[in-house]
Amino acid sequence: MRFPEVLKYTKDHEWAKVEGKKVTVGITDHAQKALGDVVYVELPATGKILKKGEPFGVVESIKAVSDLYAPISGKVLAANSNLVEDPSQVNRDPHGAAWMIQIEASHESEVNDLMDASSYSKYVEKLK
Repeated sequence: MRFPEVLKYTKDHEWAKVEGKKVTVGITDHAQKALGDVVYVELPATGKILKKGEPFGVVESIKAVSDLYAPISGKVLAANSNLVEDPSQVNRDPHGAAWMIQIEASHESEVNDLMDASSYSKYVEKLK
């Protein structure tokens, strides 16, 4: 499994790409492999206010339905409508084209609570 160094990670298997106050969020390669073939994605509306650690959407696969959790607090700037039309992108490119939402961070310091790629990789290894 690959975990890009430029991303931050949560214990709930979301990734976050931090660019100043803008944070792009998706699920990790580990999460999509554990889920199997993704068949449905539900994402929040633009403008929705999210709190760190609370659910912001749902991903459904042939195996399970899982909540998606906000890695930081803030306002949803954009949701990837392409995933609603083609949820299988999550399996093909989880750290790229299958980004889920973009958030305007309201508490930028929350990013410090996220894991780097090395820490996340060690975390995933312990789960096996």
